[in-house]
Amino acid sequence: MKQKEEAIELDGVISAVLAGTMFRVKLKNGHEVLAHISGKMRKRFIRLVIGDNVKIEMSPYDMDKARIVYRL
Repeated sequence: MKQKEEAIELDGVISAVLAGTMFRVKLKNGHEVLAHISGKMRKRFIRLVIGDNVKIEMSPYDMDKARIVYRL
């Protein structure tokens, strides 16, 4: 059996807050992605604002979308 593809973990900075708990995150290499909050962060009511450093996970198949998993 094939293993499930591993998520790519990167660090970035929130550059815009969008509707529906979506965020625009700017990565260290200058690339910007659209990200949403992970379920555990929603459950714990973690608030995010512009300028927060965050850790994101991206799928190797779609490099334009991500999931925010941790606020640094």
